[in-house]
Amino acid sequence: MLKINNYRTLFIALLLLDITACTTPFTKVNDASIATESEPTKQASSVWQDAYGEAQQHDINTLSAQLESEPEALEQAEAIDSTDLWQRIRKGYGIPYPQLHAETKKQLKWFADHPEYINRVVERAKPYLHYIVEELEQRNMPLEIALLPVVESAFQPYAYSTGRAAGLWQFIPGTGLAYGLEQNWWYDGRRDVIESTEAAITYLDKLHNDFGDWPLALAAYNCGGGTVRKAIRKNIEAGKDIDFWSLSLPRETTAYVPKLLAIAHLIKHPEQYQLTLNPVDNTPFFTVVDIGSQIDLSLAAQLAEMSKDELYQLNPGFNQWATRPNGPHRLVIPLDKQAAFQQALDALPASERVQWTRHKIKSGESLGGIAHHYKTTVTVLREANGIKGSNIRAGRHLLIPIDATAVVKNHSASVDQNLIATQSGNKKIHTVKAGDTWWDLANSYNVNVKQLTSWNGKTPQDGLSIGQKLEIWAQAKSKSQDKSLRTINYKIRSGDSLWKISRKFKVSVAEVREWNGLSDRTLLKPGQNITLYVDVTQQHGAI
Repeated sequence: MLKINNYRTLFIALLLLDITACTTPFTKVNDASIATESEPTKQASSVWQDAYGEAQQHDINTLSAQLESEPEALEQAEAIDSTDLWQRIRKGYGIPYPQLHAETKKQLKWFADHPEYINRVVERAKPYLHYIVEELEQRNMPLEIALLPVVESAFQPYAYSTGRAAGLWQFIPGTGLAYGLEQNWWYDGRRDVIESTEAAITYLDKLHNDFGDWPLALAAYNCGGGTVRKAIRKNIEAGKDIDFWSLSLPRETTAYVPKLLAIAHLIKHPEQYQLTLNPVDNTPFFTVVDIGSQIDLSLAAQLAEMSKDELYQLNPGFNQWATRPNGPHRLVIPLDKQAAFQQALDALPASERVQWTRHKIKSGESLGGIAHHYKTTVTVLREANGIKGSNIRAGRHLLIPIDATAVVKNHSASVDQNLIATQSGNKKIHTVKAGDTWWDLANSYNVNVKQLTSWNGKTPQDGLSIGQKLEIWAQAKSKSQDKSLRTINYKIRSGDSLWKISRKFKVSVAEVREWNGLSDRTLLKPGQNITLYVDVTQQHGAI
């Protein structure tokens, strides 16, 4: 309030000076404005000036008194500004929108009517938001862009779309590769918070240079620069304006920019919409640690004294149980855990950071078959064992890196039930009834299909028979807890088949049928919606 009152006092003083200038009586003589004052006017003017002088001196005295008596209030207000990331973001706004467009108002109403959604997203954003703001400021870019992941992914690093876009910034595979985001068995840079943020900022900066306008740059980020250029050419030929609001763009893009502007407006004026924003500290949340070698992520989490899920939240780019063998060897660690993690890491030799098993090669085995059995790749086996080709000899051993927390299965697909019982809880027996499917049973017992089939030495493609006994381990990790599993609502396109869809999303045809109650004879129709449950860590090679 102190600053507002001071500005108000200065404004009144300037206004009074304005009034003084405007109230001097003039008469017109030979087209020249000459000030002439009658004696009564002079007297009135003198009285008014005395009064004004007293009022002006009173305002100055009051202002001085406020400044002298309330320095602590001023310091406190400045301290709040320095610790509040929301205030920093507001001060960094740079996308001009003199008035709210009707479409922006429509989006604003939805967000304002769902404050619980806003604060859920804010909680997800907390680990990443300060870093994004810092990077944008270094590039001198508008800080509204720090809020773009709200629109893109709701700040969920494992978000995955039917268009194969992934991560906070929702890069599709091709654009991700174009901006240096590596995608392979071990790692998907589209989900890496550090790498994807750098790529998104670079891409947006490039689009802004191309179009010279932030709304157009944002539209191009959503639907592609070619689509925006085509819409601009069309409007030029028709003699129409070429700003974002005048272009004919895809429906999703038409709502995309207004969504961001609505979020930005809501963050700037939360009190106008009775929104209490969850606070976000204006301090770094994490740091990047050079670990120097490959490491098992479960082990890394133990060294950092945090859960594996917490570690994956900051390092969502990793697809597997360990970091990449060939690097870069980096981990994102909470700032308050850095010292303890670094100390524990330094005490652990690189040779002990990944668990290994020895596999004796049997007659008829191939590198591909062994890699499949241990859920790794031929490339990893070659690198670990110094093998250049594909020839291996029966009787020799291979060193194979494994997940230290994994349940190792033997060749008959049986499992160590005692180990599962220790990890997962009590065993239940389910007798298969008419109409049961793997998917329905997995849902009923709050487990996933792969767990259920593996516990019973089966695959999702295997059928069920009435009266069959199934073992189910209670308290197993549910699908809702599996951060890599996502529900996808997919719209059938012309030329689609169950086989093509299953190949694209790396699931089985049987699973797609079970999830959607489809029979062998069901025909797919363009426009039809089906539900898929995909592992986002396995989508890097989708076709």
